[in-house]
Formats: sequence, C-alpha cells, structure tokens
Amino acid sequence: MIFGRIVRQTAIAAGVGLAFCAFEAAPASAQLFWDWSGGSAVGGTGKEVVHFSKRYSPGQVIVSFGDRKLYYIAKRGEAISYPIAIPREQSRWSGVTKVTQKRVNPSWTPTPTMMKENPRLPRWVPGGHPMNPLGVRALYLGASAYRIHGTDAPWTIGTAVSKGCIRLYNADVLDLYPRVKVGAKVTVTWSHFQSVASSGFSNSGFSWFDDENEPRKPSRSKRHGTRKASRSGSVTQ
Repeated sequence: MIFGRIVRQTAIAAGVGLAFCAFEAAPASAQLFWDWSGGSAVGGTGKEVVHFSKRYSPGQVIVSFGDRKLYYIAKRGEAISYPIAIPREQSRWSGVTKVTQKRVNPSWTPTPTMMKENPRLPRWVPGGHPMNPLGVRALYLGASAYRIHGTDAPWTIGTAVSKGCIRLYNADVLDLYPRVKVGAKVTVTWSHFQSVASSGFSNSGFSWFDDENEPRKPSRSKRHGTRKASRSGSVTQ
C-alpha cells in the first residue's frame, strides 16, 4: 500500500513537471520560429557596417538585387547593409521610388496573382501572426504593391523567391525600420556594389569602390525583361 502510494505520488509529480516544462518551452519555440535569422542564436542578424561611395546622401536606401543586399546610407561614405531575399526571375523590376508608408505588424492579403498560383493561401493574415509573410515591419514603396518587409521564412533570405518585394530577417527589419523616414529615396537596381565591413559586425572579404568608380552593371541578358519603377512607384516595362 505504502509503496503503491509512493509510486502514484511520484508519477503525479513527474506529470506536473513535464507539463510545466512544456508550458515554459512553448514560448521559446514560438520565438525561435518567429525571430530565427540564420544564425545559432534567436534574434540574430545579418547586419554589417560597410564603406560606401560618398556620392549617396544619408537617409537613402539602395537595394542591390545583384548583391542580394539592402544598403541604408548612414552617413557619407558609410552604409549599413542587410541580406535580402530578391524577386524570382518572372518578378524582376528596378527603378527609383520612395517610402510612402510605414507599418508595425502589418496584416497581409495575397494578390490575385498569388491566389491563382496557390489557391490554398489564406485570404488574409492578421498583423503580429507568426506566419504572416510580411513579418514584424513593412515599408511601402511608392504607389506599387512592393514593400521592404520582414518574413515568416528566414531560411529564404539570400535566395530569389519573392513576388517583387524585398524581404529581410525580422531582426534586421526591426533595426532598419526606425532609421528610414517616410519620403526617403529608394533606388532598386541589379547593379553590384562592392563593399567591405568597417566595424565589428562582420568580417567581409569584399573590396570597396571610391567616388570615381561606378558599380558594375548587370549583363544585357540579365536585364532583359526587367520592369522599371517610376519615381511615384508605379511599375513600367
């Protein structure tokens, strides 16, 4: 009898302990899913401080699909770079536009084209949901449907998978968001910008160009079929 009672009490205690551990572990797992940015730590970042051409003014944003990087010009001669996911081949575009809106935890509605390609997509995802494709912040570009935003799929950063938007790790878009002002100039290009890390964020092996050197232009074949964005943000062929 005594032995049976001890076994039952031990089992109950073990069950309570396991339930408590599961309760405690759940938020950590959700946070890992939400914030993971390709590194070994939750909330990691791909941010680098790099030398950059002094011809660009502070506050501008340069998106290089060729480098798969977004550069925020922090001051003359220096930029903060972030790794990005870029458009797939059939969604290529480039041009000069500006930031017209900023949203914290934006909701997401798929476009008709997205629904046609994948009818199983949800019709709407609320802001703040861990499976929201826009992540935790969004910068809206001109009058277009394109945005600079976070992601619910951090493993896609560095690849060509988007429908035209510029996708960052959530940790990086949280860093970029307060820096960029509404009205900021955004240049989207397939040109390459060579840069080198100038602080302790990363040890990059790139070389940097000075004011006399132009960024490398993409080949003629790669520029074929790329759409252009006007200053208002509308897209032209």
